Amino acid sequence: MRASRNTLIVVTLLVTRAVVSATAPTADLPKHTIMRAAGPIAIDGRIDEPSWGAAAAVGDFVFPWWVAGDKEQTEARLLWDDVNLYISFVAEDGHISAIHTDRDAPIPQDDCVEVFIMPDTTHIRHYYNFEVNVLGTILDRFQLSEPTEAYTSQLATATQIDGTLNDESDEDTGFVTEIAIPFGSFVDTAPNVPPKPGDPWRLNLYRIGGKVNAQYSQWSNTGTPQPKYHVPERFGVVHFSADSVATKTGATPTAD
Repeated sequence: MRASRNTLIVVTLLVTRAVVSATAPTADLPKHTIMRAAGPIAIDGRIDEPSWGAAAAVGDFVFPWWVAGDKEQTEARLLWDDVNLYISFVAEDGHISAIHTDRDAPIPQDDCVEVFIMPDTTHIRHYYNFEVNVLGTILDRFQLSEPTEAYTSQLATATQIDGTLNDESDEDTGFVTEIAIPFGSFVDTAPNVPPKPGDPWRLNLYRIGGKVNAQYSQWSNTGTPQPKYHVPERFGVVHFSADSVATKTGATPTAD
């Protein structure tokens, strides 16, 4: 009887510690509030809707594994409505390159951006990764501990390049990536679809790739000695707001 009781106590402690580690964010993790879009968002890679202009950027990306070369910054924004989570990236890039056009190809070899999303913060090893190169090619996976599961989302994306692709002889300016992920993509894991105002999710945003100056930058520092993105305990914390960007700023944004 004593052995059984001890076993029960050990199991209970292990489960408790696992839940605490999954649900209690570390104090140094970045945080961001996702505002509702004030109007329709067209996925065309232009991010010229008033909502994008009013949305706050998540903050500078960090370069924990920097050795040499320019730290080319990425500016990311998030919005949502009852149907989609929207993400935009504006990336500085002096030499833009990409060759992969087949879905689920090795996208990180190209200039690309990545979004890792954990809708249920009580299951830290259950998360999705979405990767998009500058050609608009998509790689998507569902991480269920190990190994990954086959998964195909209904993600919509568009890109715009300011420069010349795969030409190292000149200097490019950068690229824009616009993404819409239907909340139905998370129906198997999200506590609420669509999210309810105030719901917390965990996610991270990354930049990688290209033949020249691949810097492995990210929003939330994964804290690893070598480049590694699959560190869900280091995902940043986001909350969904009931307010639209127009309500938040106190005025309806207008297009330039």
